Amino acid sequence: MIRVNKFYDTLCANGIDFFTGVPDSLLKDFCAYVMDHTPGKQNIIAANEGAAVGIAAGHYMASGRLPLVYMQNSGLGNTVNPLLSLADEKVYGLPLLLLIGWRGEPGVHDEPQHVKQGEVTLDLLEAMQIPYTVLVQEEKQALEQVYRMIKEVKEKNCPHAIVIRKGLFDEYKLRNKVCHDYPLSREEALKLIVQYLGKKDVVVSTTGKLSRELFELRETLQQEHERDFLTVGSMGYSSSIALGIALEKPEKTVWCLDGDGAFIMHMGAITNIGALAPKNYRHIIFNNGAHESVGGQPTLGFQIDMPAIGQACGYRHIYSVVTREEIERILPRLQQCEGPVLLELRVKINSRADLGRPTTTPLENKKHFIAFLSNE
Repeated sequence: MIRVNKFYDTLCANGIDFFTGVPDSLLKDFCAYVMDHTPGKQNIIAANEGAAVGIAAGHYMASGRLPLVYMQNSGLGNTVNPLLSLADEKVYGLPLLLLIGWRGEPGVHDEPQHVKQGEVTLDLLEAMQIPYTVLVQEEKQALEQVYRMIKEVKEKNCPHAIVIRKGLFDEYKLRNKVCHDYPLSREEALKLIVQYLGKKDVVVSTTGKLSRELFELRETLQQEHERDFLTVGSMGYSSSIALGIALEKPEKTVWCLDGDGAFIMHMGAITNIGALAPKNYRHIIFNNGAHESVGGQPTLGFQIDMPAIGQACGYRHIYSVVTREEIERILPRLQQCEGPVLLELRVKINSRADLGRPTTTPLENKKHFIAFLSNE
């Protein structure tokens, strides 16, 4: 096991003092340590992993110093374009150190959405011709590996990936947590929304704990799961999935239950939603200002005006609420007005320690959901 402070100190001793990326559960201890020990502008939590590569590239060209980009392996897809058409040695030849959490590693139990990505992670790096090193567990050897990688990246002027297995870093708890006093948890706000939905309404829920809470809430209320599409992976794409459904099923009200991190990750999708203006589209953003599922590092959720962004992109009605009473007052209005509608719910970070996971497979979810959509 590697102590995060030793890993961080090794990076800094070798000239790496700039970090950017999207937090990951396998990297949460390292990301938390960076958050607590690095000045704000030297650690940028990016909208998505591709944006992080761009930020890192700009940092290197402006400073001449090697940056580190951190991500979950699922985020590799977002980086393919900038890694191959910007950083690659056949284009601009930019030295970047990539730190990648290996979710779904073959032989290690993980959730269904990570299995395929885990199987192809190393193959994908090889296909992109990005050198990689799977870090060993013994600390001294691992730090020697890091030293050699940094030396090679600087010499060859090209990206190099460090692949991190599950349980490699020792535990470190984030000290600089997102703090606010909003009265409702996400689960409490979600219950108010779900209890109001009609039996024919369609739900597309975002990745992370929200979909897990939705599944358990349906169980508690003894309701069927067939009307819910749980976007267990594909962070940031729930709003686009919901848009595709809303356009094909104008007779059904479609509710996208989104998160702040997911909304920000692929915010460009709302330009399509606003321009196409499906009247049956309801976009609910549960904003807790944090990447809660992967360690609690902050998003920019509380630093941007989501309703104003929605309005500028063409949403017909926008709202932002905080209390139970405000939610209960606004829900009838959401049903009656023409969409697209955007509702921001500001909530506190407070998920249950005993929160379970869906007991159905993604394929079962898809089968039942499609059958529900087919019923007029």
